[in-house]
Amino acid sequence: MSTEGGMRAIIAALLANLGIAVAKFVAFVFTGSSSMLSEAIHSVADSGNQVLLIVGNKRATKAADERHPFGYGRRRFVYGFVVAIVLFLVGGLFSLYEGWHKWQHPEPLSDWWIAVVVLVIAIGLEGYSFRTALKESNRSRGGRSLFQFVRDARQPELPVVLLEDSGALVGLIFALIGVGLAVIMGNGRFDAIGAMAVGTLLVVIAIFLAFEMATMLVGEAALPEQVEAIRQALESSDGVDRVIHLRTLHVGPDELLVAAKIAVAHSATGREIAEDIDDAEVKLRAAVPSAKYVFLEPDIDRGASG
Repeated sequence: MSTEGGMRAIIAALLANLGIAVAKFVAFVFTGSSSMLSEAIHSVADSGNQVLLIVGNKRATKAADERHPFGYGRRRFVYGFVVAIVLFLVGGLFSLYEGWHKWQHPEPLSDWWIAVVVLVIAIGLEGYSFRTALKESNRSRGGRSLFQFVRDARQPELPVVLLEDSGALVGLIFALIGVGLAVIMGNGRFDAIGAMAVGTLLVVIAIFLAFEMATMLVGEAALPEQVEAIRQALESSDGVDRVIHLRTLHVGPDELLVAAKIAVAHSATGREIAEDIDDAEVKLRAAVPSAKYVFLEPDIDRGASG
């Protein structure tokens, strides 16, 4: 997955959400709909989240130094985790509070058609944003389902945007149903139910996203296909009998640390071993370009399983 593709998806989502937020607030002023207010806050939270992702992406490019010898790439995971917290607190909990408040004190909707028009337009704009994120993710997800892609992704931007946009689309439908039923049934509590449905959806997405970002922060290995490509590249190198141990770790979304113990011939000289290691490292980097930090330890094969 390319960082450039993730940024395109973020910018498309940011532009869509800014326009949608303004339209929803205007609709809320005219209609007094709780669903509209919840959706407006939702769009504001999403817009703030996209700004956070852009800032995190920028700050992660800082060059490595003595204090952070493996660079600052994990800052993107940190900002992704903050996004999950913002979505939970600002989007989810506020929507639940607003919905509960209007349930206790239901009010009739005025100028309801404005809310309907805004929601329909918002569905179109969110659909465009989701389509952009989906298009970018299709470049790298291969045969994975979208759910598996989100679970396996090591770059936080596209999974965040995919979850936000899909949640926004479903939330808009909830809001549209809530407003529609409130008008048809003449009962403002249906609007409150729509707001609480939006809030519940956001809380669920935020919790899932927080767990995914936390896993990235703790440190995840390379994808299985990357691990296999690394193993094959090493074992196809001259002078390497087999890989005894192999460990990988993402020190950033696009940067892998690879540590491997490789079996070399008993009779190999120090010079030959050094040349073989250099050759193996070249092949490894060619097979997996994201392997930025490579540490290879030669050893005698004692028959231990790798």
